[in-house]
Amino acid sequence: MRIVVIGGTGLIGSKAIEVLRRAGHEAIAAAPSTGVNTVTGEGLDAALAGADVVVDLANSPSFEPPAVLDFFTTHEANLVAAELRARVKHHVVLSIVGTDRIPGNAYFQAKVAQENVVKRSGVPYTVIRSTQFMEFIGTIAESGDQNGVVHVAAGLFQPIAADDVAAIVAETAQSKPRYGTVEIAGPERAPFHDFVRRYLAFSNDPRPVRSDPQWAYFGNRLERFSLVPLADARLGRIDFATWGTQRAAALV
Repeated sequence: MRIVVIGGTGLIGSKAIEVLRRAGHEAIAAAPSTGVNTVTGEGLDAALAGADVVVDLANSPSFEPPAVLDFFTTHEANLVAAELRARVKHHVVLSIVGTDRIPGNAYFQAKVAQENVVKRSGVPYTVIRSTQFMEFIGTIAESGDQNGVVHVAAGLFQPIAADDVAAIVAETAQSKPRYGTVEIAGPERAPFHDFVRRYLAFSNDPRPVRSDPQWAYFGNRLERFSLVPLADARLGRIDFATWGTQRAAALV
């Protein structure tokens, strides 16, 4: 199959393309750096010519309202219109677990709007909602640093390794459309601060970690189950300890 990966030069996209190529598919990375701009439409029809499947991993350059909403709705409308012209058989889009449960978050609201554009498009589709990637826990820890103490929002967390996300995205791209949503998560669920503390330990970072119910997660207070699946989810294979060991080895 010819599979076009929008955002194929990013963290998940580059890994998914490797998986798809090993499986014998023609996997093409499409991004502004390759001459494809889904917001302006530049290069989009040419990139999708002959495509069987489109994997949508594009991300907004801004998380601020209304820019993030404008990006995802314009990007998605242009993309599905081009897919209809190209007669694409399956649209796979990566979204976020809990994106409809934190209504005050502009980024999450924009992802819901993006999903709705896909669902109404007429293109056969599968939505994959993922929990936070393990690779972003360091950024979360830094955003919570206050005078040498790392503050973390309360609630449960179930991060997933980027390698697992890419593998599931690639598998989904090779499968029939679900016309629905699949949730994916890491194999372990624990309080948010536990993962941050373990991450800092992997990094030999001595800063203490404090679970703070008043601390905001990217501007929003969390409930206990805000960021984890509420029902059965597809679980990744890589546990947090294994990911931490692999990360440490890669840094040597």
